[in-house]
Amino acid sequence: MYKARYRRIVFFFARTLISLTIWEVIFPKIGLHSLSQRTRSERLSRAARNYRLLAIRLGGVLIKVGQFLSARVDVLPIEITDELSGLQDEVPPEDFTAIRQVIEVEFGMRLEDKFAGFEVIPHASASLGQVHRAEVDGQSVVVKVQRPDIEQILATDLAALRTVGGWLQHYRPISRRANVPALIEEFTRVLYEEIDYLAEGRNAETFAANFKRRPGVHIPAVIWTHTTRLVLTLEDVGAIKITDFAAITAAGIDRAEVADRLFDIYLKQIFEDSFFHADPHPGNLFVAPLPGSGEPSSDSQSKASEWELIFVDFGMVGRVPASLRAGMREMVIAMGTRDTARMIKAFQLMGVLLPGADLELLEKAEAAAFEYIWGKSMRELQDFDPLELRQFVLQFRELLYDMPFQVPEDMILLGRCVGILSGLCTGLNPEFNVWKGIVPYAETLIQQEAGPQWQIWMGELGNLARILLGFPKRIDVVLGKMERGELSVREPQLVAQVSRLERSISRLAGSLIFAVLMLGGIQLYLAGQDAFGAVLLAGAGLSLGWMLLSALRRR
Repeated sequence: MYKARYRRIVFFFARTLISLTIWEVIFPKIGLHSLSQRTRSERLSRAARNYRLLAIRLGGVLIKVGQFLSARVDVLPIEITDELSGLQDEVPPEDFTAIRQVIEVEFGMRLEDKFAGFEVIPHASASLGQVHRAEVDGQSVVVKVQRPDIEQILATDLAALRTVGGWLQHYRPISRRANVPALIEEFTRVLYEEIDYLAEGRNAETFAANFKRRPGVHIPAVIWTHTTRLVLTLEDVGAIKITDFAAITAAGIDRAEVADRLFDIYLKQIFEDSFFHADPHPGNLFVAPLPGSGEPSSDSQSKASEWELIFVDFGMVGRVPASLRAGMREMVIAMGTRDTARMIKAFQLMGVLLPGADLELLEKAEAAAFEYIWGKSMRELQDFDPLELRQFVLQFRELLYDMPFQVPEDMILLGRCVGILSGLCTGLNPEFNVWKGIVPYAETLIQQEAGPQWQIWMGELGNLARILLGFPKRIDVVLGKMERGELSVREPQLVAQVSRLERSISRLAGSLIFAVLMLGGIQLYLAGQDAFGAVLLAGAGLSLGWMLLSALRRR
């Protein structure tokens, strides 16, 4: 069974990757770009649909991957996110006989003796377990039960992902930016932590303690007398799913406020607690009106909006190391103050820059990006003028082609979390403005790191003095380079144009060689010189293959 499952997953990814390579890389290089564009929407929908059906049929890790992709409405095509969105609700439930057996083995007694009441039909079904409503000592609870044989399923799925990751690692543009096998191993560690429900219970209590003094956030209490490694019992917090936009609005809750509060709560988790809920997909987040919030208001144009945000499922959590937290604090302050130099420093602290990255060019690109996007809402960014975008791409073509970024292993959960969170906030409020939350938080961080006022002024005067004292030396260096003829001016557009010219000359030379060898081989064949003709034709084939490989490498 498990070998067949492994082969099925590997074959699916192999077929998908080959199809993408042919349609998106090879066809545009041989003059079929319009055909590739014209069929892209249908092909993406079909690939996403096939993945969704496979994930529903097999479950396990495939559901986790699909749920992550379905939440990336901010960056992924709508054809993919729409097809995969069903994975939040379409996970088929496990047979109740198997679930009963897990519970009774864990507690060593009949189900009816442990729980006063237990609903046979599951309330929710997830990739690693499923949830049933029950009753304990007159209290309504939810019971999360792990699926049977889930460890063998995880081992099989992760082995398949390691195989696919090995393929991707051979592709230079990916391997130089991420250690794919290391990322998969980190993902493996996280998944095995997620199937330990005792650890999940402790995580829930840590979150409850962190938000004890924060109104508007609720963490369900753990019922430890009914919790084991494979069974987790929590208080029942029935509420509105965060993506049920109609129900949220009907309850008198402003969706924009939900997006803002969700974003603010994650800022606290990451930058203050260094401990964050790493799986904020729609099935784990709920909104609940507080008692009395639905009472009529004297203002007919307004509705009561007292509500709380509820988190569930604490199996996948992330911890922010001190070095990473320092870099992220720098990044938030840099974004809030539009400080490009500080942004580069943040990248260096987080370890996301490749060795040898062009820091000056990157800082110029950051400054231009701030000019384009700073202060804009998600809708404004989606309506970005294509001409402005093209201008930016042309200006920094060299940098974008090189993409000097890498993915550190300790950022896998944080990157996944931020990606899902971005999609959720945009879905709740298309006008969501990340700067609205970033700027006040940056101001708070600046105040926290600032010392007494006289120290600030003395620090600034010291910086100014160092700059002024360094001017004579810098001027002398520049004049010396001018005298020796070594002074050069870097202009990204000029570099890009020269680069394109060099590639055009290279392609022209390759085409001439191919044409000469091909025509010569044909002529020799016609003259009866089969052996010499075969040699020239083989050379023509090699030159053609060289041109295609060069094009793929540049791609």
